[in-house]
Amino acid sequence: MEYFSSIHMKPPSESITSRKNPRIQQIKKLLSSAALRQSEGVFIVEGVRLVEEALNSGWALREILVSTGLNTRGRDLFDMAASVKCNRYEVSEAVMAEISDTETPQGIVAVLGMRELPLPDKLEFALVLDAIRDPGNVGTILRTASAAGVNAVLIAPETADPFSPKVLRAGMGAQLKLPVWDCDWPTIKSLVKEKASLKVFLADMGKGVVLWEAPLKEPIALIICNEANGPSPAARALADEVITIPMPGDSESLNAAIAASLLVYEVLRQRQVDVNP
Repeated sequence: MEYFSSIHMKPPSESITSRKNPRIQQIKKLLSSAALRQSEGVFIVEGVRLVEEALNSGWALREILVSTGLNTRGRDLFDMAASVKCNRYEVSEAVMAEISDTETPQGIVAVLGMRELPLPDKLEFALVLDAIRDPGNVGTILRTASAAGVNAVLIAPETADPFSPKVLRAGMGAQLKLPVWDCDWPTIKSLVKEKASLKVFLADMGKGVVLWEAPLKEPIALIICNEANGPSPAARALADEVITIPMPGDSESLNAAIAASLLVYEVLRQRQVDVNP
């Protein structure tokens, strides 16, 4: 646990046993409302691994809540959290179930301060998510992007909140280390074209250049769209070229997360050819 220094005494914490406690009710609202999370500048992570990852990555801890059935690793996190200024609550199992977004609570929830991780000085590979509404798809794309070395992910309007509990779980906390920015289209254009001079590829079904024939070694931005509705007008206007994944079988489309994985790893493959000929 890199983030914490050793603590030998358990510091005091507040106990909550009522599900109607005002703080518990507020956390429930934060779980369900992206607008409220944004207005308060916070997000919520659940589970020992995600809480540990968030704290070790330098995210500001506002509150931490644990239940009586928490394992030793999680209990150590709770005790060590006393080294930062935050509210610490020990809650009953019933209260933990009330603020858990999973069917089987792990017994630890943390409220963290929101911040934007900085973009790299040299942006060479960005993803743009265009109106992808399914949290599982967004989280899976973020996890893949982090694994493949994408520099940043820009979240266009009408895309699922990347810091919602479901997206955080699906992404396995990729958002905690990968720059993920909520942007409008003018900001996206400014970042990828005016500041970084990236060539913009738009992934679309059944049209455009086949992915392995596209020049993906150069600095690029890749727009991934909603598989049901296709690219938005703003995405089409921003694109320099359309790229497609061949589907010689009977399927009409690919899941957005699967398509993103294929495209991202084709970029990686092309770039690795020169590195490891």
